[in-house]
Amino acid sequence: MRTARLYLRLLGAHFRSMMEYETDFLILAGATVLMQVVNVVFLSALFAKVPVLNGWTFWSVLMMFGAVALAEGVGSLFFDGMWNLAWHINRGELDYYLVRPYPVALQVSSAALGINGLSNIVTGGLMIGAGLAHSAVEWTPWRIALGVLLLISSVVIKLSINLATNAVCFWLNSPSPMFAFAMHQVGDLARFPLSIYPFALKAVLGVVLPFAFISFFPIAYLLDTGSSQWVGLLTPLVAVYCAGMAALVFRRGLRRYESAGN
Repeated sequence: MRTARLYLRLLGAHFRSMMEYETDFLILAGATVLMQVVNVVFLSALFAKVPVLNGWTFWSVLMMFGAVALAEGVGSLFFDGMWNLAWHINRGELDYYLVRPYPVALQVSSAALGINGLSNIVTGGLMIGAGLAHSAVEWTPWRIALGVLLLISSVVIKLSINLATNAVCFWLNSPSPMFAFAMHQVGDLARFPLSIYPFALKAVLGVVLPFAFISFFPIAYLLDTGSSQWVGLLTPLVAVYCAGMAALVFRRGLRRYESAGN
């Protein structure tokens, strides 16, 4: 609990600092909302020509877009500092973090706050809500609890992939997180049904980098769509696996850290 309080206090300090420039905050938030609006317009134009995409309707795919946006929003708002890890490694700034009685990964993550994440969380939630409102799902207390668990698990998967791919910078020694950014771009493929991709890409998105568990598999299970809907129940287990692997990669990378000039 003490660690959680410290983490929130650090993020709060960044938020207060950011709010000193309200115009910048409003422009960034507006730009993020506009980007999601463009995504919805693109999706609407696509389904105007193709009413059903391999068995998936506009509203179900909209939920996938929303799930990805929500997971990215949580990552940006609460863990945006992780994208600066490569810079800290290159400049030897991790020295400061190593001598503090606070987990290094959390120090790095809380070193920045992406206010655009707030807009992504709101717009992503609205897209999921709109998709559910147009879906014939029989909600029971059990299904609601499971839906919340799947949503939390999908966010954990996204955060874990971000941590692991950024930790690769310990081996690359580059001041730019190009590898992590490239993997982030691959994650955009999870906005569409996994079933439309060739086998090799399915293996990448479903096993190697399980982005499909952020959107496709959980939503397939909740909407009772597709032949592999049962795989969605594995989402919490995948989240635990991804979190464990991300922690392992980060710890192994941290052992390789030699500070600047060595």
